[in-house]
Amino acid sequence: MLTPDQIAERTARAVAAATAAGRQLGLAVDEPRVLYDVFSVIVHLAPAPVIVRVPTVLPASQVSEPERQTAQQRSELAVAGWLSARGHPVVPPSPLVPPEPVRRDGFSMTFWQFVSEVPGHEPEMSHRIEQTARLHAALRDYDGDDLGFWVPFGTYIPEGLAELERMPELIDAADLQRAQREWAVIEPVLTCRAVFESTFPGVDIQPIHGDAPYHNMIATPDGELWSDFELVTLGAIESDLAMVGREGIAAYDAAAETLGLRPVDERVLRITEAAGGLAAVAVLAMAPSLPMLFDGVKPMLDMWRGSPPMTEV
Repeated sequence: MLTPDQIAERTARAVAAATAAGRQLGLAVDEPRVLYDVFSVIVHLAPAPVIVRVPTVLPASQVSEPERQTAQQRSELAVAGWLSARGHPVVPPSPLVPPEPVRRDGFSMTFWQFVSEVPGHEPEMSHRIEQTARLHAALRDYDGDDLGFWVPFGTYIPEGLAELERMPELIDAADLQRAQREWAVIEPVLTCRAVFESTFPGVDIQPIHGDAPYHNMIATPDGELWSDFELVTLGAIESDLAMVGREGIAAYDAAAETLGLRPVDERVLRITEAAGGLAAVAVLAMAPSLPMLFDGVKPMLDMWRGSPPMTEV
């Protein structure tokens, strides 16, 4: 387990790398400020109107194969830039630097336009669910050639479960065995597009946010903006709606109807919610690098443990 001092040292290195990269790109950086520090260190390169996202807690494959991280970051920048260019409410890549990931001192980082947040903003969930439908409608026009099929599920879940086999101190053996059995059931339909489409005929695949877009919005004086497209991928829209509850699904379906989108498919929702539970288990493999995960994922793990095991699709 990393100690608080080791985490602080990692954060300092990330800030130094972001600052050096920003200056090399011609930005005036006098007072870099850390705005957020969990899986990534988010740095405002003040006074430049630029935010840098520096991922510091990564799945094993992105550590051993840095090109996989770079490819996903390119997709993130491409999708956010495409949405911004068409006038959609999104935090865009910074126009002051090339829209490409930058690797510096062992970190791969992306540069974004600084936006002012409204402090103490209380989100209205019904509005955010409606915005999720609007995001899906917008993303239907993105060609998606640069996106993989359900990359977060097909990569992070099996990798995390495999890592946990070597870390028995992090998870109860019965929990890990249940997670492995459930993944064996749902893996075929979440890792192969042809299998998914034959299992759920009529359920279309499209670009999706990949990580609860209704949570990943930033309130600004000019309205709420979509953000954090780090897990953007091809998949079914149900994946973006896991755990919103019955009222949330009803709100989404109402918005979808006005936008000409299909309603939520209950069978697909069930399997993507199951995958979300397995993702909460798998992320424990990163807890040695981010000890707060133990407490952070506990509610999701408790919900997963209390749910019926997934035995068939």
